[in-house]
Amino acid sequence: MAQLESSFKNMILVLSGITLFAAGTLASMSEFTKEPIEASKTAKQQNAIKEVLPASFDHLAEPVKIADGVENIVVYKAYNSKNEFIGAAVESSSNNGFAGKIVIMVGFDKDGNIINYSVLEQKETPGLGTKMVDWFKTKKGNQSIIGKNPAIAKLTVSKDGGEVDAITASTISSRAFLSSVRNAYQAFRKNKK
Repeated sequence: MAQLESSFKNMILVLSGITLFAAGTLASMSEFTKEPIEASKTAKQQNAIKEVLPASFDHLAEPVKIADGVENIVVYKAYNSKNEFIGAAVESSSNNGFAGKIVIMVGFDKDGNIINYSVLEQKETPGLGTKMVDWFKTKKGNQSIIGKNPAIAKLTVSKDGGEVDAITASTISSRAFLSSVRNAYQAFRKNKK
């Protein structure tokens, strides 16, 4: 094979060929991985719903989607085998995390008390903001939000006059998490009936 002359035109042709090949490969890999990623997200969401609702839940009503302009919230009303409302799982988010968007699922009983929560998506700093996965469940100091009712409890960080201890060195992440919880409660309250 003859060697191409080192000219600007030949360099542009070779680089263009490499770029087209790389773009085609990346596009095909994106299409190849799209479905498994979506299936994984759906499975994580379904597991989170089961994790945050009372054990007595039998079935869910059609999800209620709420768009408030910035955040998307989805309410999954839960019923027992007698078709009695027993609570709801609410998917809520905040774009104000230290590293961006935080998505959580919060479970409420029929009276609005927090049963449990699950973090679905976050990109917070490892070892700091990522502690939100367990931090607000821990019965140490004023960390836990489990069992609290946002209508009564002031679910903001203590630094802001609230009742909840922020994650050490992660006040921004804590504020975003608690904001998501409060938004979830507002959606629960408005869609309870």
